[in-house]
Amino acid sequence: MIDLTGKVAVIFGLANKRSIAWGIAQKLSEAGATIALCYQNERLKKEADALLPDLKNAKAYQCDLSIDAEIETTFEAFKNDFGKIDILVHAVAYAPADEIKNDFIYTSREGFRIAQDVSVYTLIAVSRAAMPLMTEGGAILTLSYYGAEKVFPNYNVMGVAKAALEATVRYLAASLGPKNIRVNAISAGPIKTLAARGIGDFTKILDTVTERAPLHRNVDQLEVGGAALFLCSPLASAITGEITYVDCGYNITGM
Repeated sequence: MIDLTGKVAVIFGLANKRSIAWGIAQKLSEAGATIALCYQNERLKKEADALLPDLKNAKAYQCDLSIDAEIETTFEAFKNDFGKIDILVHAVAYAPADEIKNDFIYTSREGFRIAQDVSVYTLIAVSRAAMPLMTEGGAILTLSYYGAEKVFPNYNVMGVAKAALEATVRYLAASLGPKNIRVNAISAGPIKTLAARGIGDFTKILDTVTERAPLHRNVDQLEVGGAALFLCSPLASAITGEITYVDCGYNITGM
């Protein structure tokens, strides 16, 4: 069993109990890590507070990653509360609904900017903020999707953002490697999260994966959490800059 006792894990992107971030939080907590569970705004505070009792040792923090001042304040709180960070999970992505629903050719300049800022730049911002607190090295993990490589209906500008996110993982891995900080991503299969509601015909995507994936089923959030636990643990000490698929094998199929 992986033992993360004494490790501090900061997890951004909690929306509710269906969030992939919640599945990851559960697995890291079960392994003994102290959890800093981060939500975006006051509207989501109730969800975070309700979930905290299910974790062994956790605190909740409000932080909107699109606001630099909030990032600075939140990481100062981490420094005061924990003194260090060992693991950082970035489970954050967003694009305006119309930019996902509309034909890609009609992507607006502002919609493109927002998708890149929230879904990609925030990984850079939190990695930079975490770096001084990762005094013993550390692991940074983000979440991608196969739409970064292949065209998926109704994914549009988010697919471009995920492609940029995967490139960012590689560049951050190169930047932070000398500090013994590893940066990886999980490309998870489709899961019924709050964000997935914005993708048209999402049920068809789930059905397609069930039909074509080698395991003939969809992945769940705890399975993604298990992969995250491995990638954030000493067992993955030589793995960095990688995109790991946790999708029941769907990405290997050719049809």
